[in-house]
Amino acid sequence: MAKPLMAKATAVWLVDNTTISFKQIADFVGLHELEVQGIADGDVAQGVKGFDPVANNQLTQEEITAAEGNPLHKLKLKIYAAAAGEEKRRGPRYTPLSKRQDRPASIYWLVKFHPELADSQISKLVGTTKPTIQAIRERTHWNIANIQPIDPVALGLCKQSELDQAVQKAAAKKAAEGGVMSDDERRKLVSTEQSLGMEAEPKIPGSIEGLETFTLGGGDENQRSEEQPVADADSFFNLPAGGGDEDEEDDQKA
Repeated sequence: MAKPLMAKATAVWLVDNTTISFKQIADFVGLHELEVQGIADGDVAQGVKGFDPVANNQLTQEEITAAEGNPLHKLKLKIYAAAAGEEKRRGPRYTPLSKRQDRPASIYWLVKFHPELADSQISKLVGTTKPTIQAIRERTHWNIANIQPIDPVALGLCKQSELDQAVQKAAAKKAAEGGVMSDDERRKLVSTEQSLGMEAEPKIPGSIEGLETFTLGGGDENQRSEEQPVADADSFFNLPAGGGDEDEEDDQKA
């Protein structure tokens, strides 16, 4: 609900110049009822000058009269002065000074992981200019060697819902153009919620990786057994018949 400008000063004026209940004033200005009572007792907002909501076109006298006659009547703000003259802002969003140094890192992240996003989409997400985006795309930025890609959501430059919306828009545009997407591009075009809900692809354990095409060749073993008979174990221990040398030595001695 819209609140009037200078809430405490408005409450001071209403307490001093009307017979409206504390509850009604508290609901109108956005304060606690006890705080409004403290204003009436002089314990809160001491020295605060009252701010006339009627003279400042935030409240009508008819509303005040109706509220004084009916304790259940809720005061209605005439004009929300804080929003007067506000129009929908176009172009890049405003980025606080404390976060402007993080924009190149977020641009690099978007360019690297979501190359399908247009420069205008990136500009609206992180509040930058197209020449800066182009320089990072072409790696001609003056500080490109020191820029590390960081998620703009983690940096607080945009909301996750805004990023997902931009990615989905890029996906719809890609589908309308009828281009053939690779698996990597298809993964990049889905939102974060969809990607987190996907089932993990089965992977081959590292201990047996590279052995997918290895076969034992059981049929060849029978063929080898027919062509080459297996040697008997006793044949390995069959030594030449001994005693020949000893007989020759005995003949020489004789």
